[in-house]
Amino acid sequence: MATKDKKGGAAAKGGSKGGAPAGGGAKPAKGTEKKKKGGEAKVARGPHAGADKPVPAPRLKEFYEKTVRGRLTEQFGLKNPHQIPTLTKIVLNVGAGEAIKQPKFLDGIVEELATITGQQPVRRKAKKSIANYGLREGQEIGASVTLRGARMWEFLDRFVTVALPRVRDFRGVSTKSFDGRGNYSLGVKEQLIFPEINYDSIESTHGMDITFVTTAAGDDLALALLKELGMPFRGNDKTGARL
Repeated sequence: MATKDKKGGAAAKGGSKGGAPAGGGAKPAKGTEKKKKGGEAKVARGPHAGADKPVPAPRLKEFYEKTVRGRLTEQFGLKNPHQIPTLTKIVLNVGAGEAIKQPKFLDGIVEELATITGQQPVRRKAKKSIANYGLREGQEIGASVTLRGARMWEFLDRFVTVALPRVRDFRGVSTKSFDGRGNYSLGVKEQLIFPEINYDSIESTHGMDITFVTTAAGDDLALALLKELGMPFRGNDKTGARL
């Protein structure tokens, strides 16, 4: 009997070694496997202290509706309220040529754009192959974010009041960067002008292009709109240099 017991125990031991556990035990959870392979699992963040309170409207949007619209109506003699220009979206675009040889370089840019704007960026791919640059069609070479609504107004408020004054030797932005259709674009040399970016945590500095899209019929209306919203233009400027 003792011999039979030993054999049965060995068989049970071998069965658990060979794959399926004896007695039809449950398989390990998928989450546990991922945790072993990828390291520690990310801890989900809970709601912040003011999560149950109503979200306040952006202060720049309130300023536009209460003050800017009336000023533009008087300045240009607009009779129809639909003629009053407004801001429709802001587009931030970053081109990363280094991503051709270092694909992980774009990951840092995407993370920084998300930190600056509070919105997940979209990775941009090359539309065609260029052999001289080692570029292949479909390769990720940049990232962009399109802001609308409350995030757009919040970003513009932070950009003109906090970020632009942090530019070294800042004397105002160019007035020669309108496209003739009421849209304005400018270039930023470094992402460090945004206070959300920690200097010690970045791998390299990079610039970005920012486009402000408005409903203005011409550049004069768009210039007046952005001036009223706080954009610090410099007078008599003939250059379109990057900041």
